[in-house]
Amino acid sequence: MAESKKLYRTSHPWFLTVCLSLLLATFLWAQAPAGQPAQTENQAQQPAPQSAPPGKPAERTAGTPDHEQKISPKEADELFRSVDEILQFASKDTSLPIKHEVQRRLTSRDEVVAYLEKTMAEDKDAQRLRRSEMVLKTFGLLPRDFDLQTFLVTLLREQVAGYYDPKTKTVNLLDWLGAEQQRPVLAHELTHALQDQSFELEKWMKAGDTDLDEIKQPTAADIDKDEISEARQAVVEGQAMVVLVDYMLAPTGQSLLASPQVAEALKQGMLVGTSDSPEFQNAPIFLREALTFPYRYGLDFIAELLRSGGKEKAFAGVFSNPPQSTRQIMEPKTYLSGERLPEMPLPDFKQDFRNYERFDIGSVGELDTAMLIDQYAGAEASHNLYPHWRGGYYYAARPKGDSSAPLALLYVSRWSDQEHAAKFAAIYAEALAKRYKHVHEVREGDKPAGDMQALDSLGGTHSWLTEDGPVVVAVDGASMLVTESFDQPTTERVERELFGTTGTTKH
Repeated sequence: MAESKKLYRTSHPWFLTVCLSLLLATFLWAQAPAGQPAQTENQAQQPAPQSAPPGKPAERTAGTPDHEQKISPKEADELFRSVDEILQFASKDTSLPIKHEVQRRLTSRDEVVAYLEKTMAEDKDAQRLRRSEMVLKTFGLLPRDFDLQTFLVTLLREQVAGYYDPKTKTVNLLDWLGAEQQRPVLAHELTHALQDQSFELEKWMKAGDTDLDEIKQPTAADIDKDEISEARQAVVEGQAMVVLVDYMLAPTGQSLLASPQVAEALKQGMLVGTSDSPEFQNAPIFLREALTFPYRYGLDFIAELLRSGGKEKAFAGVFSNPPQSTRQIMEPKTYLSGERLPEMPLPDFKQDFRNYERFDIGSVGELDTAMLIDQYAGAEASHNLYPHWRGGYYYAARPKGDSSAPLALLYVSRWSDQEHAAKFAAIYAEALAKRYKHVHEVREGDKPAGDMQALDSLGGTHSWLTEDGPVVVAVDGASMLVTESFDQPTTERVERELFGTTGTTKH
């Protein structure tokens, strides 16, 4: 979905690292066989930390945000010294060179939250958060009464942890968390520092950005570029996750590739959350999936590159030849084979929607599709169906001069064959009953209107009436088209242009 509405792109990449790195450390600490990070010479004299039993989070050394303990000057000094030692480990693990010392700073929770809130307020995408929220709600990915801004601010306070800032080239350490608990996070964050030293992280991330707001008539190629930032973020976080896992396993003589069960436990833990992360635990499916995507799928992606081509391919090599889509991240074989999907056909936006004002436009990639299916039909259905996705985009608009009208939506997707297009269409159609209060199918002739019926597949063109206007779901070959809240002439123009049909209701 478009840059303006993808939550995991509404802020800089390190924002998500800050939100989740404490969560990562907690789960990995609980799952790692040794229960402790690799020891350096200075650390070897320190008592080994006690690991939590499998499946339970390790206790935090900090108190609640209102009554937090502070680390001692001695602990702070030890933590500062460990930066260079862990940086050496990360460099050896990735083969990325250390070009200069990484600056370090001890910071408080309030300072970190203030920094993040300032970053969000200044970021162009974050300023469009309200619009993003509306499109997500139109797709049914967020509840209608959900306050996204409040959620993000609360999540910041709940999950805030150490982070690397590429603007200042500084790793920020925490004054309320014990040194042993911060070291795994440092392995992750210092990998970002190495990435930055070799590839200018901010510049590399922005190379994939496409601001569709500034393109009056976007092409299919413009929309396809919408996914590049997600793919690149998964590379950045996936590499850092590999180093984090390797660092935690080093005392046992193991690594990620030799202990895949550790990575699997970590991924599952990230998605579920811990008992002390209620905001994350109670978040909608979309938010949990979106926030953890670059870590979970990025970890698997980099691991596959390590298996197929070693460190050169998995670290420096992928920066030179980055993946282009979430499909390539979720299915590394498509990246390794150099798969390039054909461009999707687009309607004439200017003519077909001449009575409407564009609100948003963007791709609906394989990750987006997987989350839609998960939301509508569950994880098993999503896992079975999303690999058959072959392209997608959406266009959201409002009638000209009527800003109070429901947001209208065009959604087009392409699949591996007609069978899977029809299966997805059925899932999308059945989910209408969850997204709208009143849904009645429009029948032909003298057949009465009816409520939603369970479907295994949906072919042809079907229409429903809702409180926000008509909904049309059409399948033609391996492609599916949806319009919601557009008037009938507009829907018919688009369907005729894309499918060569007149938009008549069929059964």
